[in-house]
Amino acid sequence: MAKILDGKSLAKSIREKVKIQVQGMGFSPGLAVIIVGNNPASRVYVDNKKKDCIACGITSKEYALPDNIGEGKLLSLIHELNSAADIHGILVQLPLPEGYNVQKIIQTISPDKDVDAFHMQNVGRILNGDYSFLPCTPAGVVEILDYYGIETIGRHCVVVGHSNIVGKPMAIMLLHRHATVTICHIHTQDLASFTRQADILVCAVGKVNLITADMVKPGAVVIDIGINPKEGGGIVGDVDFDAVSQVASYITPVPGGVGPMTRAMLMLNTVNAAQKMV
Repeated sequence: MAKILDGKSLAKSIREKVKIQVQGMGFSPGLAVIIVGNNPASRVYVDNKKKDCIACGITSKEYALPDNIGEGKLLSLIHELNSAADIHGILVQLPLPEGYNVQKIIQTISPDKDVDAFHMQNVGRILNGDYSFLPCTPAGVVEILDYYGIETIGRHCVVVGHSNIVGKPMAIMLLHRHATVTICHIHTQDLASFTRQADILVCAVGKVNLITADMVKPGAVVIDIGINPKEGGGIVGDVDFDAVSQVASYITPVPGGVGPMTRAMLMLNTVNAAQKMV
């Protein structure tokens, strides 16, 4: 039976450390969160981020905009926030409604305030290993691995998912930690032939039960980043948790695994951004 990698309790510990760090700064870092439209999942995420900010002593400023606000007005708001002295971090909650140029909007955020680490300048610095911010979800995964003493050097890590937000930076970060990395995705042929080789298997696709027990190497570490709505409410991941937990050595639950850690890393990035601007 796999040991549970409890991201919820680890995230709480990190928030407590961030709170102490903020208390020693003499001012409250400011995080601006822009949400466009009425996506229910986005609303839940934003509300949870607000709660985390309160717990850490970070000032959260929400800018809730109608889905028809228009790209020009959204870009103008970002320019204003780039210049605001009391705002140290800016994030635009994704996904955006149809019709918005997501890359243009992300690249408009000042790299110094890009606490999601999506700006091309920050992405390039991550690739080179000389970065100010790390993308929150992959950073959360690395924190979990470190906390539980899971070694990456020389291990074969298989990342299923190749998004710019999670899959690609996750693979790069594991490479920096001297793992051998294979990147797969939903269109990979014979996916199981790759996942069964993984010492550490990371899945971030968004498909319920994509990873089944027969696809996992006995004793592997399984990191489930998937978030999928469940019938009757709640969420589930990409991994068949009940079955895979009988094969793996460690596994993250959904919810309570990587999700809370993603938000904890956002708090860390915001504080780091504020310290660099002092």
